[in-house]
Amino acid sequence: MKFMITIDRDEDGVWITECPSIPGCISQGDTKEEATANIIEAIGLCLEVRAERGMALTIETLQVEVAA
Repeated sequence: MKFMITIDRDEDGVWITECPSIPGCISQGDTKEEATANIIEAIGLCLEVRAERGMALTIETLQVEVAA
C-alpha cells in the first residue's frame, strides 16, 4: 500500500512525520531520512493494531483548494 505523509521540522530541529489517512499515526527523527523510516514502521504497526481491533484501516482524506 502507498500512503501520503507529511514532514515538518519543529522548533528544536526534530523532524515530525504524520500519515493523515491513519488517525494518530505520527513519528519523528533527527533527520528526514530517520523520520521517514520511523513513519514507515509506525504505519505498519498502526495498520496491524487497527486490523486486530476491527477498525477501518484508513480514513478518507481529500484535497481541497483554498484561495489565498
